[in-house]
Amino acid sequence: MVYLPFLVMLIALLLGVPIAFSLAIAGIAGIYLLGGDWSVVFRILGTTPYGTAAEYVLTTIPMFILMAYFSASSGLARDLYTAGAHWLSRVKGGLAIATVFACGIFGAMSGASLAAAAVMSTVAMPEMRRHGYSDELAAGSIGIGATLDILIPPSVGMVIYGITTQTSIGKLLIAGVVPGLIAGFFLIVAILVWVRVSPSHAPETYVVPAAERWASLRRIWSSLLLIALVVALLYTGAATPTEVGALGAFLAAAIGVAFGRLTWAGALEAIRQTIKTSALIFMILIGATIFGYYMAMSQIPQHVVAAVTAMDLNRWVVISGIVVAYFVVSMFMDELPLLLLTLQLTFPLIVAMGFDPIWFGVMSMLMVSMGLVFPPVGMIAFVVSSSAGVPLMKVYKGTSILTISLVLTIVLVMVFPGIVLWLPNTMK
Repeated sequence: MVYLPFLVMLIALLLGVPIAFSLAIAGIAGIYLLGGDWSVVFRILGTTPYGTAAEYVLTTIPMFILMAYFSASSGLARDLYTAGAHWLSRVKGGLAIATVFACGIFGAMSGASLAAAAVMSTVAMPEMRRHGYSDELAAGSIGIGATLDILIPPSVGMVIYGITTQTSIGKLLIAGVVPGLIAGFFLIVAILVWVRVSPSHAPETYVVPAAERWASLRRIWSSLLLIALVVALLYTGAATPTEVGALGAFLAAAIGVAFGRLTWAGALEAIRQTIKTSALIFMILIGATIFGYYMAMSQIPQHVVAAVTAMDLNRWVVISGIVVAYFVVSMFMDELPLLLLTLQLTFPLIVAMGFDPIWFGVMSMLMVSMGLVFPPVGMIAFVVSSSAGVPLMKVYKGTSILTISLVLTIVLVMVFPGIVLWLPNTMK
């Protein structure tokens, strides 16, 4: 009976019930089964929504999301892509690499992978098609490039992880910098190898006049300054993540106004989308909290830790199993619900095994990022397909080939944990 709520949640998801309500329904069923009294259920339902949403640290999420939408409305992603395309025009596959560059930098201003995928699909796909790139390479570079936003600060996924596990959000955000750069490097190498092995996927190079190249750099200085400021404030601890998000959103709007690109209509739409996205995330958090009460009452996490410990397995065998499990589950579920659901089981286990919570935070983001572009669900793949008008199977083909960059990053981070922990350990 104790595991019946999991079946309830699975049935609800299969019936198309939103993940927030599926978690809440399963949690309510579990609380009632274990408590045997509806008064316990009503008491939890009466306090959980406000208690969850009123956490001050949660204000970080809408601030980062607002920064993402202001950045998109201000055309900063297009400027970044144009600059990268101009400077890489003499490299075969240069536009695909420029897409990775733009996705990474835009991620450092937004932290929202799905937003980056949607924006870059409309910016990069038409240009790559016009220059003769295959849909597979173009869509693959957009999809995998967008996953970098889960690692590079500010990352909404990292914020959710930090809130759920009571881990320092500032250190988590900074911990993703080096792995994000490594993943980007591997992705660029993968693109270069792809166009060398199969030249038909990318056209011959072309030359952009030097004047245009330098002019494109002048249009992105403000974006680079915004990124540098965000990272510097997070690293030094001079401001809290919430304050950094608020300042970033303000500066993104100011940049858009200064360049005459952010209109009143664009600003209002950015605010509307921020409210919509934030409300969705908060609903998922409330549902996950209700489900968390059931998990606490059932003591399932403690039983899992005890069972795995009793097996006396090597801890690297355990973490390898978790990696595989995350990859499989992430193919069927979006990143935030996946984190909120699985961390209740995996986090106590990795702490008991002696792994660093910050290291596991980065590992979680890497594992989730693979599922976001892999069939049969792959939320980023769906976004790229719908936004760019590319058949879903072509998107999956491109992302499947370039996923090797994420696999190599995961292996490197597992073998050398210091890659993750170096920067956080130097923070005050």
